[in-house]
Amino acid sequence: MKEFLVELTTTVPEGTDPEEVSRRRADEAVRARELASEGRLVRLWRPVGELRSIGVWRADDETDLHENVLGTLPLRPWMTAVVTALQSHPNDPGASRGSAREGEPR
Repeated sequence: MKEFLVELTTTVPEGTDPEEVSRRRADEAVRARELASEGRLVRLWRPVGELRSIGVWRADDETDLHENVLGTLPLRPWMTAVVTALQSHPNDPGASRGSAREGEPR
């Protein structure tokens, strides 16, 4: 699978019932754990003092990422996503642990 750096910004539509927001946030936490267990969500961070999230996600390609990974998030209708495809750097210390993709030197 390929890796992608994804910046997610969630904007709750004005007038949304707070109970709906709470439900979706709880469902989002469950889905994130599922995606992590499937190897689709590698890491997720929130910059200090900001409401956006930055994560490393895995998918077969960018279409798969949008449709079958990010598209399954309960908060996705309220999110904007900025996606950057990644590849291992030649000096990546993680490459020796198997993170280099097929065809890339380790």
